[in-house]
Amino acid sequence: MYKVIFATVVFLFLLPQCVDSQIKRIRMQPFQVMFYNAENLFDTADDPVTNDNEYLPDGVRKWTPRRYYERLRQTAKVITAVGKWDMPALVGLCEVENDTVLTHLLYRTPLKEHRYRYCITRGNDPRGINNALLYRNERFKLLGQRSIRIRFTRKGKRSRDILHAWGRVVTGDTLDVLVCHFPSRSAGKKKTEPDRIDAALCVRRLCDSLYSVRRRTHIIVMGDFNDTPADESIAVMTHAAKPEHRLTNLFADKETLNFAGSHKFNGEWSQLDQMLVSLPWKARLKQGGTQIFAPSFLLTDDKRHNDKRPRRTYQGYTYKGGFSDHLPIVAEFLLPFL
Repeated sequence: MYKVIFATVVFLFLLPQCVDSQIKRIRMQPFQVMFYNAENLFDTADDPVTNDNEYLPDGVRKWTPRRYYERLRQTAKVITAVGKWDMPALVGLCEVENDTVLTHLLYRTPLKEHRYRYCITRGNDPRGINNALLYRNERFKLLGQRSIRIRFTRKGKRSRDILHAWGRVVTGDTLDVLVCHFPSRSAGKKKTEPDRIDAALCVRRLCDSLYSVRRRTHIIVMGDFNDTPADESIAVMTHAAKPEHRLTNLFADKETLNFAGSHKFNGEWSQLDQMLVSLPWKARLKQGGTQIFAPSFLLTDDKRHNDKRPRRTYQGYTYKGGFSDHLPIVAEFLLPFL
């Protein structure tokens, strides 16, 4: 009898210490996700299947190997600056031409020290630009990838495919990542809006299918949507029949953003680059963990509007040696692990 009482007392005494020890073992791993429209990141070789003539050594932009490699270094600089002491786990890119560009970016710039891997669409864009994902294999174990063709209602319409990649993260969950570059507004916002809604419907259908097949569904949709958070295409993606299947746009609230926008056109900033996440990933967002990355080296004077604008590689057809007409967006999450 006394032995039983003694054992019970010892157990109750040690239990809080065991629980406390287990809690102390739980750590939070930063998981930084970045998206960047790299704006016309072409190599210097002619692709006879696509219209890349503008970006050739004898093209109108005189896209020489020297300019090309400088641009690769500039892109690497942006990614490295975002990461600081801990490089992003995932980097979504758009306007990347092909595997050659990504291979050169990852192995002929300082990014080679970080051992990124990549996947890329083999898309349907007339100019040959694609969407890509860079990933750190120790943070995101790639399980699969596919290139998704958008079905447009407008006959003959072509655009970039959506990149769908899925992998395992430190929690053991499967994370589905969609990298998008929706049709542009170049022919006018209203005229081209149906094309972006078609693209948004494609994303929404894919997300719905993931909810039907995944036991636990974790989704990040990121891209240059060529629409603002207030436009219909974004609402199509975020809304769902079931409230638990809705996506949260991390860059929808202007009050929480640290900068005026990610893109500037005719003197006005707008938020065309956005990141949408499923509810479990919204819960994992670090407090204050979203930002438009806008360091001074990515900006130049906009004298016409007495402001700043993104520092581009070309201003018109004049070579400036800059970066992109878009600013990167970044979200930092915290993932629990033992």
